Order: sequence, then C-alpha cells, then structure tokens
Amino acid sequence: MGIYHRPGKLKDALAVLATTGAQPVAGCTDVFASTGAQELPGDVLDVTAIDELRGITKTGLGWRIGATTTWRDVVCTKLPPAFCMLQQAAREIGGLQVQNAGTVAGNLCNASPAADGMPPLLALNAQVELASEQGIRIIDLADFVSGPRATVRRDNELLSAVLVPDASVLGCSRFLKLGARKHLVISIAMVAVRLDVQDEIIRDVAVAIGACGPVAIRASKLERALVGTRVDQADQLVSVAHLEDALSPISDVRGEAGYRSVAALELVQRGIVDVLEAYR
Repeated sequence: MGIYHRPGKLKDALAVLATTGAQPVAGCTDVFASTGAQELPGDVLDVTAIDELRGITKTGLGWRIGATTTWRDVVCTKLPPAFCMLQQAAREIGGLQVQNAGTVAGNLCNASPAADGMPPLLALNAQVELASEQGIRIIDLADFVSGPRATVRRDNELLSAVLVPDASVLGCSRFLKLGARKHLVISIAMVAVRLDVQDEIIRDVAVAIGACGPVAIRASKLERALVGTRVDQADQLVSVAHLEDALSPISDVRGEAGYRSVAALELVQRGIVDVLEAYR
C-alpha cells in the first residue's frame, strides 16, 4: 500500500512529485472507475486542498482556469459568450455529483478520446501550465494530449492551470454531443464551434471534434474555408471533404466509424447554425 499525500500548498505538492512520483488525483471520477481494484497502486497525491489551484480568474493575458476547478464551478462562473461551449460541455459531464467532484485538469489528464472538455478548450486555443520544482512549462493543449489515455506530462509535473488567451475569447460558441441517450453517456461524437462575426462576415472560426479519432482535433480545413464567408453561406460550406482532416473514427459498441463521420458532419452544421442564430 502506498502513501496518501494531501498538501495544502503547491510547493509542497511539487516536492512530493519530485521525490515520490506519486499519482496526482483530484475528484477521482475517472481514476477509481478505471483502476479495477479496491485501492490505487503506489503513492497518491491529492491536490484538492490546494486553494491556489481552484477557480477561474481574468488575467492581463486572458483567462486562467485552475487545475482543481470543478465542472460545477465552470457552470456557475460568469464568463464571456465564447465560453458558452465549455459551460454547455460542463453540464453534460456525468450527473451533478460528478460535476461537483470532477475537475478540468482531471478531464484533460485522463486523455479519453471522448473527454467532453477537450473540444471546447481546443476551440478556445487553450494552453496548459505544467508546474514542477524546476519551473513552469506552458504548451498548447493540442500538443498536451498525445494519444488515447496519454499525455506529455512528466512524472515530476503537475498540471496547474489551463490558460485561454484574450485573442480567443471572441464571438459566440456552441457545444453539441451525440450519445446513446440524453444524459450520463459517453459521446459517440461531439463538436465545439466558435464564430466571431462582424458586419455579416465570419472573421474568426474554431471548430473542434471529439470522439471521432484518437484525440480531439481542430477541423482546420473547414476553418480556413469559413473565414471571410458571409453568414448566409456558412452552413452550405460544411462537407465531408472539409472535415476529412479531423475525422479518423473507429467502430465500437457505441457506433460504427461511418456513422460517427455522418454524425460529426451533422453536429458541425447544427453548431454553426446555432451560433449564427446568436447574431440575429
């Protein structure tokens, strides 16, 4: 049986990681479910007592989402319209009990291809802050998750915050998810759409798709096609060809690969229409 650590300061947590290689945990809504045993193996580092890791704050460069910020915190915080997709995703993550315990950092570090938090944060051009006793390392979220259940976090690092730059907090957004039922379900496909419209012209676009490949990914080909487009022509540009760089689905018990591709296309079209409605 390992040692359970629950420090109250970030510096103490980093010291634990440097000396023990303990497994960081917070809400444990994913960790315990995937363990398949009565106890977690090895040392455990519980970071939920570190107040400096929780909360959403405005900074001089953008927005900072602390690692142990819960999904309920995300729902209840007053944020710009560009964050609507993240708040909508937060309402889809499990039931209220899971939303009260599950954390933003935990969702990212679990690195599930169907992690609901990934597409909205990708569409916000989010970065992750990785802290260690050697200092701070900041990398793009798109580079942080390297594959299914895999990240580039080092054993001595703690994901301390998610950073959203001011330049990405533009326009309105929408999150859409398809599952086998309405609530408490793992996604078959999901999308996050953010559009900034000025004078009936789309000036900035971000479209991210999840559960349709090893990792969630931006639909860069579609984004390039939509920039500069008039709003009354936008939904007509969405096609399978525009999404081919963002789709590599598998077939599993939740859905066939072909069905996932069709579903993703439909969700993207609906998301764009929904966001444009906010401008009318």
